[in-house]
Amino acid sequence: MVDDEGRVVVLLVEDEVSYVEALEIGLAHEGFQIVAVQSLADARDALARVRFDLILLDVMLPDGSGLDFCRELHANSRVPVIITSAKSSEVDVILGLEFGASDYLTKPYRIRELVARIRAVLRRQAAAPHEDVLTVGDLVIDSQRRSVTRHGAEIELSRKEFDLLALLTSSLGQVVTRDACIDALWWGQELTDTRTLDTHIKRLRQKIETDSADPRHLITIRGVGFRFDL
Repeated sequence: MVDDEGRVVVLLVEDEVSYVEALEIGLAHEGFQIVAVQSLADARDALARVRFDLILLDVMLPDGSGLDFCRELHANSRVPVIITSAKSSEVDVILGLEFGASDYLTKPYRIRELVARIRAVLRRQAAAPHEDVLTVGDLVIDSQRRSVTRHGAEIELSRKEFDLLALLTSSLGQVVTRDACIDALWWGQELTDTRTLDTHIKRLRQKIETDSADPRHLITIRGVGFRFDL
């Protein structure tokens, strides 16, 4: 939602006072309305009272883990979350994205970069469909019928290929990690060769992309996973 002055409303969950003060000033200057809290308990209280457009979430908070809270939010809400944390290892970033974050920004960062990330996430959120039928250019993806067509002609996908496509489009514009793909498609099986996933991605890309060598929709995020863009 937007406030009475037409500004995007952002919940800031951050216990470092210096960051709170800088963000309140910097983001307000960029036209955002900020509600700042310093604990998960206060964040839950704020979410019960106000409908936010986006959440900026620290990982290390006095009453719990921001990652666990992010997973909780992802299961119950469509409000996008950007994690901001001093933890910058690849494992930390992958965990944040796997737990449902739309983006992950490591501290310290510049206000301009944060604003760019916020606007990109909000654009993806606005573009995300909420129906069972997704139209992407000349492609029509029907999740209920498990069908994909181009100009009305059926594109034949294997069961695993469609499951992979459905997984990626269910998190439109967000990165789905390699581990999440493997867990979803080969649950309970020991997949010793992860090139199997790459093979499915390659075949799916060849079938749905106009130019599989220069994909517009099925994007690889090296070292992390994959993202489906409109």
